[in-house]
Parts: sequence; structure tokens; C-alpha cells
Amino acid sequence: MERNEIEQILRESKDLNASDVHLTAGSPPMFRINGNLVASSYGKLKPLDIEGYVRALITEEMYQELKQNRDIDFSFGIPGIARYRVNSFYQRGTLSMAFRTIPTEVPSLDSLGLPPVLKRFLTRPHGLVLVTGPTGSGKSTTLAAMIHEINQTMYKRIITLEDPIEYLHSHGKSLIDQREIGIDAPRFSSGLRSALRQDPDVILLGEMRDLETISTAVTAAETGHLVFATVHTSTAASTVSRIIDVFPSDQQDQIRAQLSNVLAGVISQRLMPRTDGKGRIAALEIMVETPAVSNLIRTGKEYQLQSVLQTGKQHGMQTMQTALQDLVSRGLIPASAATPYISG
Repeated sequence: MERNEIEQILRESKDLNASDVHLTAGSPPMFRINGNLVASSYGKLKPLDIEGYVRALITEEMYQELKQNRDIDFSFGIPGIARYRVNSFYQRGTLSMAFRTIPTEVPSLDSLGLPPVLKRFLTRPHGLVLVTGPTGSGKSTTLAAMIHEINQTMYKRIITLEDPIEYLHSHGKSLIDQREIGIDAPRFSSGLRSALRQDPDVILLGEMRDLETISTAVTAAETGHLVFATVHTSTAASTVSRIIDVFPSDQQDQIRAQLSNVLAGVISQRLMPRTDGKGRIAALEIMVETPAVSNLIRTGKEYQLQSVLQTGKQHGMQTMQTALQDLVSRGLIPASAATPYISG
């Protein structure tokens, strides 16, 4: 019964094109539609309702992990509707749930309207490509579209490490294995070390969280692999600084030198509401590897990267401000939505 009820809620969210669903005791299910929270047609949920939904969706082992750690990530799908990335957590002693909708179809780069320079990253024989932005900015979708493009057009061996798996890829021209952290591999760091023994051409890391994972990812890019990963940063310059700052001070010169050699590009993005009200569209800040970029990273002058982005249009680079102004000028997003992110 609980499984049927949660599926009904999610079907309604699908009909309304909601990106997220929030279930909290004392409130009706809430849908995020075009960036705004909207109450569903259901009544207020009780703590036992939500506990029943959680128990209907996860195993007993996962439930015990939830009780011990007080939150858990997992994914599941409703055939013909969507897949969902779910976080269940305790608040004020009762369970809540947050669902992120993942379309059953893997999007293409063209369908997302992403800049052509992204396809150039995919043809590199090795290197590190980072997709960054706050939670809910569409990083996973952009990465899925990039992996999909490789899968459909190149003969590669692809391994993904995700927490949890979101988009499901079928084998195309490439051979692709998707490993879920906590189920198929205990941690990103150990999964990545194992991946290097599995003859990959392309590796996708759902997130670079710690020194060991970052260090191994950089080494993988150095040793002939094309590595894609996400970082929770808001600009290209802050991404470089965040990676370097993870390392002890006596190792930072070394990681600067390594990063200057392997960093192929940084894509920082935000999702903005469309003028026509039909969902959201990504605004992208893009940094591409050039001798100038590599030199600034190597010499510790990442604070100057922003000026390189401003003058690097011929290489496919653009700042977030330029991206937003372009979307406004094309009538795709309202000026009021872009204003808070445009300085001066």
C-alpha cells in the first residue's frame, strides 16, 4: 500500500513536471516546479506515512544504516515514469524525504542546448574535465549528456562511479559499466583505484570529495585516462583553489604542477528559469586549457583566471556574466532572474 501511495505522489509530480519532491511530516507533499515550491493535492503527511514510504523503498539493511547514520542516499525508478535520486533523513526525530527527478531518457548535449566547446572536451585522449555548481544546478545531467555523446559516437571503455546511480546508460559504441558507491564499491577512492585496473578509457566520478580521491583522479588523468568529475564550487577560479587547498601546504606546489598539466576544462553552471515558463535552462561559465591558464595555475595566480575567461572567447571560454547576458538577449530567461548574478 505504501509503495502505491508514494508512486501516486510521484506520478502527480511527473504530470506537473516537478524537478523535486519533498515529504515532511506536518506538510502536504511539496513539488518544486520551475524553481518554485508548490503544495500538492494531498493532505498533510504523518510521521508514520513517511516511515512507511521509506520502508517500502529500501532494504532492511539500508533501513538500519539510515537509523545509524541518520540519513541515506539511494535511487529507484518507476517504469515509464522516471528515476529518482532520493535522500531520506531525520529531522526533529522523524523521517523526511527529498526526491530529485531523473528522466528515463539520457539527454543529448544538443537537446540541452549546451555550447559546442563541450564536445571538444570529449575528443581528448586524456585529461581532467570538471563540472561544478551548487546542489541542484544540473551537474549530473550535463555529465550524463557528455558520457552519452561518447557512448554513441566513440569506441571507448567507460566506467562510472556514482552515489547513487542516476541516469542509466545502455551500451552504444562504447562499453559502459556503472558502479554505485555503497553497493558496488565502498568509497569513491577505492572504486577509482579499482577502476584503474579495469582498462578504462573514460572515468566518471560522481564527486571529488577528499584528498585521496582528488589525488587519484589527477594521477588517472596523467596516466592516459579522460576523467570527468563534479565539484561543489561556483566559479572556475574557486574550483582550482578548492582542489589545491585540499592538500597540505608542502604538497601544494606539486598538485599545482600536476593540475596545470591535466586540467582540460572547468564548466561551472547554474539553472535559470525560462521566460516561457517551460522549465529551466543552464547558464555555463567555461574555462578551457590554454598555455595562459596552465601558467596561472602552476604559478599560483588562479585569481587572474577570471580575466583569461573574459578574453578567451576564441577558445570557447565565457564568464557566467556573459552566459547570462546572452540568455537574456536571446529572450530565453528574464532579466530579473539574471540580475542577482551579474555584477556591475
